[in-house]
Amino acid sequence: MTTLKSKLKEDLTTAMKARDELTSSTLRLTLTAITKEEVSGKTARELSDDEVQKVIAREAKKRREAAEAFAQGGRTEQAERERAEGELLDGYLPKQLSDDELGAIVAAAVDEAKAAGAEGPRAMGAVMKIVNPKVAGLADGGRVAAAVKKLLAG
Repeated sequence: MTTLKSKLKEDLTTAMKARDELTSSTLRLTLTAITKEEVSGKTARELSDDEVQKVIAREAKKRREAAEAFAQGGRTEQAERERAEGELLDGYLPKQLSDDELGAIVAAAVDEAKAAGAEGPRAMGAVMKIVNPKVAGLADGGRVAAAVKKLLAG
């Protein structure tokens, strides 16, 4: 079992003993998503820590989007719960890049793409190919795309 998955299970046990309903339900759902990912496909396999991290990131993103939808629908109590679940899951993910750090990585990638001959808004794909491997798991794709568009636009 991967170390991240075992940490999730240990934290679930601790939360259940402490009768922490929010933490235990969130970790149960996350572990279920991990198990579902492990058994999908032709053969069952155990996920690596990186793959487990991707599942946790996907679950956290779902919580953020649901919180936004509930807030727009006027269901503030449910939105707060979703936000709390998302923040709990964010604790298992690596620290996100700051806007300055992301901007520096994107600027370097834009320069690299320009050196390769790609310029203007059409260079978006080339720049994203350079940036994505560097920021995988450290920045949300939407933030990355927005930073790239901003730099390419001028």
